[in-house]
Amino acid sequence: MKVDPGVNRICVDGREVILPRENTSVLLYKPKGYVSTVRDPQGRPKVTDLVQLPGVRLFPVGRLDYMTSGLIILTNDGELAELMTHPRYGIWKTYHALVAGKPTSAALQQMRRGVPLPEGRSAPAKVRLLAVLSGGRSLLEISIREGKKRQVRKMCSYVGHPVIELKRTRIAFLGLHGLRPGEYRFLSRIEVERLKKLAKRKQES
Repeated sequence: MKVDPGVNRICVDGREVILPRENTSVLLYKPKGYVSTVRDPQGRPKVTDLVQLPGVRLFPVGRLDYMTSGLIILTNDGELAELMTHPRYGIWKTYHALVAGKPTSAALQQMRRGVPLPEGRSAPAKVRLLAVLSGGRSLLEISIREGKKRQVRKMCSYVGHPVIELKRTRIAFLGLHGLRPGEYRFLSRIEVERLKKLAKRKQES
């Protein structure tokens, strides 16, 4: 029987068999308390500790800071990594940010237009107020197309509403559905091709 390792899950006696692939890409739900690197001088847990495949070495695509949870791609596909991280390709990444206080319409609009950061002004973003919660907190949905260091946290702090909790919920069309913190799934060949085509279309437009 012919199978596609990017689509089919193969088990023998209840144990998953990892088939060799030319390129391997996985979507991981990163928990808080992990660094998005392959090495850490401080000896902290790494995202690569959560995805260990015999004979396959994966690298995180971009970064989520130590206390941020949510989606991150790990891959050995250099083209995919480049297309997902370089700002010129403009891949949308969406976050849910639990922040202190209730942002005004003016604060939300300021974040949408862009705010000054040490690395340069942030690009226009999509920002929505999802809920006003008890304890003087609010839940925001923020989508950005660039990846400056700790960008969402800095944007929220700039408008006076520091982040309490932060989670990345989407990368392009990929969401958290079916994953719990620490779990991952393989990206199918079709999903990888779709991500690459999406990035290339952004570059051409």
